[in-house]
Amino acid sequence: MSAPAIAVKPKRRVWSGDQSARLLTLVFAASVLLVTVLLISQLWQSSGPSRAKFGLHFFAGTNWDPVAGDFGALPFVYGTLLTSVLALLISVPLGVGAAIFLAELAPPKWADACTFLVELLAAVPSVIYGLLGAFTIVPLLRDYVEPFLKSTLGEVPGVGVLFRGPALGFGYLAAGVVLAVMTFPFIISISRESLLEVPRDQREAALALGATRWESTSQVVVPYARLGILGSIFLGLARALGETMAVTMVIGNDPNIHASLLASGYTIAAVIANEFTEAVGKLYQSSLVELGLVLFLITIIINALARLLVMATRGKGTGTAA
Repeated sequence: MSAPAIAVKPKRRVWSGDQSARLLTLVFAASVLLVTVLLISQLWQSSGPSRAKFGLHFFAGTNWDPVAGDFGALPFVYGTLLTSVLALLISVPLGVGAAIFLAELAPPKWADACTFLVELLAAVPSVIYGLLGAFTIVPLLRDYVEPFLKSTLGEVPGVGVLFRGPALGFGYLAAGVVLAVMTFPFIISISRESLLEVPRDQREAALALGATRWESTSQVVVPYARLGILGSIFLGLARALGETMAVTMVIGNDPNIHASLLASGYTIAAVIANEFTEAVGKLYQSSLVELGLVLFLITIIINALARLLVMATRGKGTGTAA
């Protein structure tokens, strides 16, 4: 009588190629998070002396005196926010309008060519924009725009305070214009992508109901893509907040708060770039690092909000643009 056959189980591979690839990509993804955590941790530790001495008063102080060891961040926060808001006031209407034209109204060949040029502008180094601002925008503002604003709006009650003082060219207004030029490519490119994500059915339904091409665009397509457009604005704001070299070259670098847009000012990124290599003493360095920590956290939050808004628009539906 023959012995019963013994079933032999095939050997299971200890590690498959898919598992290896998954682990490797997981490590890559985790390294990004790890770098972010390490940056925040290092900035937090290095800013310890400043946080211990000034506390929350650091953000309300207006005096920046390295000799006396008295540091206040309010002038730099004010300059950063003011120049960024000025940049958005200029770039948002023009950028969104250009995106609508390229996505909905322009002939396809013109739209593709202009989009290619816009994307090239996003790769231009910031120092080039700074040179453009210093040698082109600043003289234009000093000789024509600022004298015009002073003569027309300088004496208007409630508004005139924004346009008083000497027309030097360098200042908040110049920095805002340069930042507007730098944020154009981001707003145009991402807004156009959000508009193209609107399903074809939305456009065809509006046209079938008797709407014109512009009515379909303004009343259906743009509202549908509003979250993505808002996301592009947030990304432009994040770029404006963190810009260093171009702003440093045109803002005038005055560590004081001025109500006039024609006056010189300072931003967080500019003061860090200008003074960090010359900072003597732990308190001085710690104050600059704390400024960097604040700017880093603001930029991370704004970028995260922008990405979520863009994803929300894409998640509404899919379709081929007209």
